[in-house]
Amino acid sequence: MALKVLIVSSEMAPYAKSGGLGDVVGSLPKALKSKGVDVRVVFPKYRTIKEQYLTGCQYLSSFDVSLDWRKQKADIFTVNNDVPTYMIGNDYYFGRAGFYGYGDDNERFAFFSKAAIEFLDYIDFVPDVIHCNDWQTAPICLYIKDRYSKIKYFSDIKTLFTIHNLQYQGMFPKETLSMMELDENYYFTNDKLEYYNAVNFMKAGLLYSDAISTVSKTYAYEIQTPQYGYGLDGCLKCRNKDLYGIVNGIDYEENNPSTSKKIYANFSADNMTGKYVNKQKLQKELGLPEKPDTPVISIISRLVDQKGINLVLQAAYELLNKDVQLVILGTGDYHYENMFKDLAYRYPDKVSSNILFDDTLAQKIYAGSDMFLMPSLFEPCGLGQLFSMSYGTVPVTRTTGGLVDTVQHFDPETGEGNGFQFHDYDAGGLMWALNEAIAVYENKDLWKKVVQNAINTRFSWENSADEYIKVYSKISGKEEKEE
Repeated sequence: MALKVLIVSSEMAPYAKSGGLGDVVGSLPKALKSKGVDVRVVFPKYRTIKEQYLTGCQYLSSFDVSLDWRKQKADIFTVNNDVPTYMIGNDYYFGRAGFYGYGDDNERFAFFSKAAIEFLDYIDFVPDVIHCNDWQTAPICLYIKDRYSKIKYFSDIKTLFTIHNLQYQGMFPKETLSMMELDENYYFTNDKLEYYNAVNFMKAGLLYSDAISTVSKTYAYEIQTPQYGYGLDGCLKCRNKDLYGIVNGIDYEENNPSTSKKIYANFSADNMTGKYVNKQKLQKELGLPEKPDTPVISIISRLVDQKGINLVLQAAYELLNKDVQLVILGTGDYHYENMFKDLAYRYPDKVSSNILFDDTLAQKIYAGSDMFLMPSLFEPCGLGQLFSMSYGTVPVTRTTGGLVDTVQHFDPETGEGNGFQFHDYDAGGLMWALNEAIAVYENKDLWKKVVQNAINTRFSWENSADEYIKVYSKISGKEEKEE
């Protein structure tokens, strides 16, 4: 019998996406299905989902979810998708302008977590594994162990909890436990959910899941250290035998420069002519001088500390004294947004600051740049470097997390490597890597080689799906049964 898996997430591209989590949940289920897994997905029906994605959306049923004295209705919807996909609707919780950042996020995602379990009754599906993602769905791991395992229908379900970013943990007041109908005296202890006198949702996933995964092998190691563990490294060390690092992939059909309709001109590894057309047209659209021999360095990112934006700004004046152009796309911390706007004002022929998010412009920048800058403080996996390489744009990254697992520093002597990396988190290290990249760029033969290496790099969901299937099989016992 096929493995049955329910993926539960607060985001799923293209319906609801604020970062890499949405991309993963939009792509992984398709790869699992292609390998014979009976996979379903459920996520909240946010008011902000664009109408174009709700074509064919159907209402299935409703049921009540209790949270202490509260009772809220959960509506079940299906949407047209390659994989059976469901949404849990409730306008009180999800009819808002954003996904997160509300004072009742504890109640909103406790509701969603309970609803994501109880709706299984209504779709006649009993999964072997519920695959939970980040703190918003971590309560599922606890709920299954605490109460639903006592119900025959749910008794054999196992849980996998995936950490996409350990920095965001879901911290709430002690009263959250009674709202969730959990025993405060039992669960509000340091060896359970208490964390610095607060309830920590992420901890529920780490302690009560049957296995834990994160989105790269290096990050799986890093989060067991005080530097990257954000106070939970002790929990992770205790469960390191159940912890797996599985690198994210990307959808190479969606990010194929030879077929994409979002870029100016198509090209391939065998014929890179269109790459140069993309660069020229990108410079023109952004109001930069059309200089084919000047390297275009791009950043597509949230403008926050985690992404190493402070290093870019520290190095900006040294970098911009060189013959380069810098293109920024993204939003984030107000002071970073303003500093990039100021750079564009001071260097109008060298800097294009686009303080917004525009998926089509992002694809054009990936296709039209020469280098992609990603100097992260930490990076669980990172998708930007994978997107950039698929378009023949060479990544310049720091050696952390998934950037270690996907980018190899180019060696001019051997011709091996698909990018450039630096180790120390400082502006000097960043400039060293950029200088290395610029020196290779000036040698056309060497640059052609590193570009070819980048565009031929493949981190597809095929391999990652195989690794997830191994974990699902192990925790569900399917492995033993099939032998």
